[in-house]
Amino acid sequence: MKRTITHLADGRELFYYDRRDDADRGAVDPRELPPRPRASQMRYDPLMDEWITIAGHRQTRTHLPSPDECPLCPAHPGSEIPSDYDVAVFENRFPSFSFSGDGSTGGYPLGGGFADPGGLSAARPGVGRCEVVCFTSDHDASFGSLSAAQVELVMEAWADRTAELSALPGVEQVFCFENRGAEIGITLPHPHGQIYAYPYVTPRTRHMLGVASRHRGGNLFADVLAAERTGPRVVASNEHWTAFVPAAARYPFEIHVYPHRRVPDLPALDPDQRAAFGPLYTGVLRRLDALFGVAMPYVAAWHQAPVTYRRDLAYLHLQLFSIRRAPDKLKYLAGSESAMGAFVNDVAPEDAARMLREYPITS
Repeated sequence: MKRTITHLADGRELFYYDRRDDADRGAVDPRELPPRPRASQMRYDPLMDEWITIAGHRQTRTHLPSPDECPLCPAHPGSEIPSDYDVAVFENRFPSFSFSGDGSTGGYPLGGGFADPGGLSAARPGVGRCEVVCFTSDHDASFGSLSAAQVELVMEAWADRTAELSALPGVEQVFCFENRGAEIGITLPHPHGQIYAYPYVTPRTRHMLGVASRHRGGNLFADVLAAERTGPRVVASNEHWTAFVPAAARYPFEIHVYPHRRVPDLPALDPDQRAAFGPLYTGVLRRLDALFGVAMPYVAAWHQAPVTYRRDLAYLHLQLFSIRRAPDKLKYLAGSESAMGAFVNDVAPEDAARMLREYPITS
């Protein structure tokens, strides 16, 4: 793999990941771009013990452009990427977190712009980084259609960016993910994902690792995997990975993908694990698409160890879930889920696993 670092017209970094060592990455970004936005602001919620990010500049981000104006398609006047590419990663033009701003409150005034009755809350800059990962230059592709070699290259990019972002000052957790489908709320249909480098440990990770710290016996995640590997909820497996529907799935079709050898994060995967992931995972994605004969909307989320917090308890795994519960029905997060965080699933996990296993993997 060859990695090339260059810059976009406004100074943002652009990384090319190529299979060929002779790839020419000398093209420059000819656009005239506005200044980069100031940093967002984080505000502390004392009732939930969580940080909420206020990023008003993201209201103006690109929304569902026509294919000939897609900023992720290479080498056209509005493109973020000035030449054709295998895999490309660049700093998000509309980031939730960044290292720009006034260094105090992210550009949001505390007086008037932020009222704090009783002094229970707090505010600080949304320091961190957000990047866009383009899986392929083919606008009409999907992650499920990628070759095994292309998936390996994407994984190299994920691992490389995770390692570098984890070393940035103030970054506490790195999150690689993909949103797919209009029903999920995507703003760009081109096959891509994102990476968030958070300045804190996210609530879900903090909660999971807290539960794992109270588990008696071995590692909680490893014990869950061991219990599922021979059970009725396995969807697919190979020598290095198992994909299964968790016993307490929250979504109609939710699959967790675990490596058999425990590692904390993507950079720690060995070459055999990286090579074995693509064929299994793309097969699962194709099964999802075949289930109802429509492209399934989904979120694919890599759960990695935080930079320092309880790394000894973490176990890298992928959570994949879809909100589609039937060919013409979606699972909405309504009152119970959205207000109370109490999920009610319409599809039994055993039935979901069986339905997915019944569909042959097609190329």
